Amino acid sequence: MEPVRFELRGAVAVLTLDRPKALNALDRATLEALLAHRGALAGKADVRAVVLTGEGRAFAAGADIAEMRAMNAADADAFSQLGHRVGLALESLAVPTIAAVGGYALGGGCELALACDWIYASPKARFGQPEVGLGLIPGFGGTSRLVRRVGLAWAKELVLSGEPIDAELAQRIGLVNRIFEPEALLEAAVEAGEAITAKGPIAVAQAKRVLQAGQDADVRVAHDLEQLAFGLVSTTEDRDEGIDAFLEKRAPRFRNR
Repeated sequence: MEPVRFELRGAVAVLTLDRPKALNALDRATLEALLAHRGALAGKADVRAVVLTGEGRAFAAGADIAEMRAMNAADADAFSQLGHRVGLALESLAVPTIAAVGGYALGGGCELALACDWIYASPKARFGQPEVGLGLIPGFGGTSRLVRRVGLAWAKELVLSGEPIDAELAQRIGLVNRIFEPEALLEAAVEAGEAITAKGPIAVAQAKRVLQAGQDADVRVAHDLEQLAFGLVSTTEDRDEGIDAFLEKRAPRFRNR
C-alpha cells in the first residue's frame, strides 16, 4: 500500500498520509512519496490548490522512531535533509497548500503542517514538538518555522518543554487559522482550495512567492519584490480579464496567461 494517497477533487489535489496503524509516522518511504507527489503536482496546470491530511486518528504523530533508532549520525543527517526537502517542496509549490489536521500533529507531523501555507484543525487536533523528551531536537524545520508562525517565546515553550497544545490554544497563538468539527474539517479545507480556483492563478502564485520570500528579507527588499511582482502580473492577460470582469460586473474567466 502506498504511504500517501492522492485524490483530485476538481482543481484541488488532496494528499492523505495513509499509515493509520502507525499514526502516519513519517518514515523515509512516506517522505519520498510526498516528494514524488510534489514533483507530479508541479507539472499539473489544472491543480490550483493542495490539501494535506492524515488518515485515522493522526495527521502525523511524528517521525518514525523505530526507523530512527537504527540510524547513526550520518543517517540522521540524511533523514533530516530529506524532511527539509519535503518542507521546502511544499513551500515552493506555486499553488497554496492547506493542512487539515484532525488529530495528532507532533514532531515531524507538526513540522509538516507548518510547511503548508495555513492550517485548519478539528478540536481533536494536538500540536507539539516533543523531541527533547527523546534527547533530540526538531529536525524537519520546526525551530525556524515555529518562530515565524507563532513568535520566539511560544516557539521556545513548545520546543523546550516538549509539551503538546490543543487546537484552541494553537489557534490563539496563530499556529492554526480555523477550527472545524471533525466531520467538516476536510470539506472546509477543500472548499478553501476551491475558492482559490476562482482567482487569477498567476497572481496567486506571485503573491505566495513574494509573501514567502519577503518574510525574511529587509523591508525595503520585500517592497522591491512586491513592486516587481506587481509589474509582472500587470503584463498578463489575466490582469486585463480580471479588471474587465470587475468593470462589467461579471465573473472573470482566467486563462493562466
